[in-house]
Amino acid sequence: MRRRYGDDPDGASHGEAFLNLFVQRLVPAGLYLLDEPEAALSPQSQLGFLAMIRDALRTGSQFVIATHSPILMAIPGAVILSFDDPPVRTVSYRDLDSVTLVREFLQAPERYLRMIWEE
Repeated sequence: MRRRYGDDPDGASHGEAFLNLFVQRLVPAGLYLLDEPEAALSPQSQLGFLAMIRDALRTGSQFVIATHSPILMAIPGAVILSFDDPPVRTVSYRDLDSVTLVREFLQAPERYLRMIWEE
């Protein structure tokens, strides 16, 4: 147990525990099906997760990731499929609603917060 999960697995944050579990499960040429892994990860941890994915890709692994995270969708060479409206289609990173929303929010958060907070 200690070798696999460390000395104090309960002492880790949710994100730290997720990253530790993930790295312990990586094998060369593995196939990984992930559903919204960003739920456990801060933006900084998502970048660390991307580095783990990059290393796994170099050993022949493949990933299918369901995500809304603009950070995770930015993986170079990723094929992004939209299931929002039939039929399923390939979409460009820059055309994704979540990417557009985050970009616009960061450029002018007050515009969005005014709509939410003002009555």
